[in-house]
This record gives sequence, structure tokens and C-alpha cells, in this order.
Amino acid sequence: MTGSAPHLGDLEQLVMLALVQLGSEAYGVNVHGIITERTQRTTAFATIYTTLARLESKGYVESFVGAPTAARGGRRKKHFVLTAAGSAALKRSLGDVRTMAQGLGSSWSSP
Repeated sequence: MTGSAPHLGDLEQLVMLALVQLGSEAYGVNVHGIITERTQRTTAFATIYTTLARLESKGYVESFVGAPTAARGGRRKKHFVLTAAGSAALKRSLGDVRTMAQGLGSSWSSP
């Protein structure tokens, strides 16, 4: 990563990737669910919400409150989307991982 751009932690990367995967259905519970399903990580809901708040304070994520739904007893969901800055940060971070993984050779295999 170049310059003074903040580094993303691995949970921040996973949360941002979940937002991309989920699109318009990206809210806390679904973010938690897709991370748990795809990574087999046990993460508290509070950790996901804390990470989303941190990403929002960095300007990488924006949130908005959706319309009330009968299925939620009239409650609203807080949805999250990547900002342009968030998308750029995620691309940089994933590029760093790809660069570091190059040249590992056949003696190292991923799980």
C-alpha cells in the first residue's frame, strides 16, 4: 500500500467483501451470516457491527435505514454499501495479498 492510506485488517476485508457479495441485502445479520458460512469463523454480531462502524468512520462504508418491514415487526434494517474510497481501499488491499502470494511455489499449498 502506498502513501498514508490506512491498512485494512483481515476482518475489515471480509466485511467489505461481504458487502460487495450481498449488494442491496447487505445489513449486519447478513454480513455476519455470509462471513460465518464462507470462512467458518465464529464472530460475534457485535464485532461485525463494530467493524462496520469503524469502516464508516474511515469513509469506506455508508449506511442507510431501509423501509419498515412486516417480517421485522415494523422495524427497519440498517443497510451498508461501500463508498468509492472503500472500493479503492479494498482493491488495494486485495492487490497487496495477491502480490505477496506470488512466487510461493509448489512447496507451499493453500488449505
